[in-house]
Amino acid sequence: MRARRIEFVMPNRKPSRSAEGEQVTVNIETERETDGRWIAEVVNIPGVLAYGATEDAARANAYALALRVIADRVETGKNPPKTIKVATSA
Repeated sequence: MRARRIEFVMPNRKPSRSAEGEQVTVNIETERETDGRWIAEVVNIPGVLAYGATEDAARANAYALALRVIADRVETGKNPPKTIKVATSA
């Protein structure tokens, strides 16, 4: 299983009085299925799993789904992150 960590941080529209804000860290783990497909899971956002024909495709699909889940949280006001920073590492 391979893991990649992605952090989302976006400054608030209004400056915060606190120097620290909540951050969403997305850890993506991938694994090759017996049928040859790749599955990627965002381990810290329940239910975020995605398949792809290649490992990169699976990662991209999981990453996009994680962004949709975070966007939904922001739109509905359900535990939205205070900050989101985007950084990737291999």
